[in-house]
Amino acid sequence: MIRLNILVRGTVQGVGFRPFIYRLASEYNLKGWVRNNSAGVEIEIEGTVPNIELFQKTITSKKPQLAVITKIITKEIDVTNSVDFKILESNNSLLETAMISSDAATCQDCLADITNDQGRRYGYAFTNCTNCGPRYTIIKSTPYDRAATTMDSFKMCDACKNEYNDPANRRFHAQPNACPVCGPQYQLLDNNGQQVADETTAFELARQLIAAGYILAVKGLGGYHLACNAYNESAVKLLRARKIREDKPFAVMAGSLDTLKTICIISDEETKLLTSPESPIVLLNKSSNYNLAETVSPDNPRIGVMLPYTPAHSLLIDSSQVWVMTSGNASDEPIAYEDTDALCRLSKIADYFLVHNRPIYRRADDSIAYVINGSPALLRRSRGYTPSPIKLPKSIPSMLACGGELKSTFCLTRDNNAYLSTHIGDLETPATYDYYVDSIRHYKQLLNIEPECVAYDFHPEYLSTKYALSLEIPKVAVQHHHAHIAAVMAEHGLQEAVIGVAFDGTGYGDDGSLWGGEFLVADYKSYIRAAHCNYLPLPGGSKAIKEPWRLALAVLYEHYGDTLKEAKLPVMEILPPDWPIVIQMLDKKLNCPLTSSAGRLFDIVAALCKLRTAINYEGQAAVELELAAGNTKGIILPYEITTGRPSIIDFMPTYRKIIELLGSGYTLDYISASFHNTVADAIFQMIHKVSHETGIANVVLSGGVFQNIRLLNTTLRLLADSKFRVLIPRQVPPNDGGLALGQALIAAANLKLI
Repeated sequence: MIRLNILVRGTVQGVGFRPFIYRLASEYNLKGWVRNNSAGVEIEIEGTVPNIELFQKTITSKKPQLAVITKIITKEIDVTNSVDFKILESNNSLLETAMISSDAATCQDCLADITNDQGRRYGYAFTNCTNCGPRYTIIKSTPYDRAATTMDSFKMCDACKNEYNDPANRRFHAQPNACPVCGPQYQLLDNNGQQVADETTAFELARQLIAAGYILAVKGLGGYHLACNAYNESAVKLLRARKIREDKPFAVMAGSLDTLKTICIISDEETKLLTSPESPIVLLNKSSNYNLAETVSPDNPRIGVMLPYTPAHSLLIDSSQVWVMTSGNASDEPIAYEDTDALCRLSKIADYFLVHNRPIYRRADDSIAYVINGSPALLRRSRGYTPSPIKLPKSIPSMLACGGELKSTFCLTRDNNAYLSTHIGDLETPATYDYYVDSIRHYKQLLNIEPECVAYDFHPEYLSTKYALSLEIPKVAVQHHHAHIAAVMAEHGLQEAVIGVAFDGTGYGDDGSLWGGEFLVADYKSYIRAAHCNYLPLPGGSKAIKEPWRLALAVLYEHYGDTLKEAKLPVMEILPPDWPIVIQMLDKKLNCPLTSSAGRLFDIVAALCKLRTAINYEGQAAVELELAAGNTKGIILPYEITTGRPSIIDFMPTYRKIIELLGSGYTLDYISASFHNTVADAIFQMIHKVSHETGIANVVLSGGVFQNIRLLNTTLRLLADSKFRVLIPRQVPPNDGGLALGQALIAAANLKLI
């Protein structure tokens, strides 16, 4: 007989781990106890050596689906001759904090419960078990017990208590366990906050209202959605107008996978992603039978779709229906999650409110993913993925990395875990900044992390930078594009130097210019700018980013000079009357900062082709140019690579050729396809050049421009048959949502902490 003390670390709370251990101990006739503590799950187990060895092996081989074990610490202790095996009260006396489980989509067993008209949870919107349901969004503190969640005020009835205490039941120690008798309830309100239906009819009436063309605010897992009938053109247009969202596509939720397959093309890997416990929005290609309202995803062959991931969604959406399901906010605001705030902010958008009385403790937007090269990758890391950590190649001290300005996230670290926050949004409004600061405070408290230093972006005007500079701990400034590359290195566990291609819209450079088309030879500690795209002027500064015609005009003036007025090009027909003032700005170099941004390259072509001369959301011109290419093959247009330190890719020959093609009547799809081919070829050739000079074969592609699926696929295809090992972001977004992870690793290296 022996007795062991076992500490299991990782995501092991809120995932049915203690019930699993209880059943395992019973199976192998072992005595002792199990409990949560603030570092994970602690076990004392006593029995024969063979049975304990089997027990230890089974812990990892048959762990619960949602559990992630990162470490098991075992020591032998004195035998105490225990007579049974118990689940003890939690112990939170340790200084460490256990990993918090992410929210998980409804499991098949719970779906069966809510559709079983003979069961006591028939039609119940808060059905869950140890394999699914709310976690992060209801947790106030650790250890993960009911008293530490927003379910604390709902006292379990006798039937739920019996399930909770029954080791054979899948709701054994399921902390959010509830039923219609004792748990939270939904009701339907009008937009003045007056009840129009209670829990017995709320979903039926809500479903009828959406089908009839009304807009509903729906309180879900991590906040409010705005929902309307995705087949109803008038309803979708009205939602766009009220939400102040001119062109950006809406996400939709389909009632079933079969319904989704009628409007989209879905691969096996995309099906796995859609039906995973994370249940993100997945970008899919529309099928030939696609028949949703045109303004759901206008002029776009792709659409973001998700399946019901809570019982409430399954009750709201019939299997044959498709609803628009977009974040509950006006443009540029954080998602609403508190009831009073939602009624205030959304009452001018929504006609009715489907609400419940379980508080959401932390908001969480839907995550966004897609499949590239047969494997999933994230574009927004939020619900379902956070706060689960990203494993780092080495342990680093506790630090805070503050991220960037757009698509903002932050990162806290401890040991070899990096906790990237949920998606916060663009730090351009006081409400979003307040959400950002409050989220940092909450993560620090929840994870019990007090950072020893802080990392931040070079850009002096980012609010995230100003926040970092206000802290009284050691600080490390990190170059924007270096952080993009380091983030990908970190998630892939790479230690050696790479050729990093960081293509995005804007990042503050060492020389005070706006970088964005960068080839870096980098490790965590430092980088060399080996090459970049040629500098171009931004007439009017940031105004040129929102009005791409200004950039196109700069290119045309470079090409035509004083004969520009005689140019017979599509874009000349739609220039504003005061365009000659921009020419004067260019001549005098007045308010014309320089940029090497790869994002601006696409803006120029979109404007030259009269496709998009002003944008309503970030990257719109580039998105529409990508979509315009369709399946056209195109050619490679001329460009130049100059030698030097750094080398430069000059796309002015490309623009001259495009001007020539436009003058000869070539179509938009041909020009767009050819431009994409050209940029991919330039990337490929420059990687070869830098590799020849350095001997480096590891390549990282990152930055928001690589959200362009055509560009990324073309570049990967060119690199596929070469000597390179090519890494792209998978666990973190390629856009600025991944910056904070890279900042943390770079700061640790510069402080000689790794």
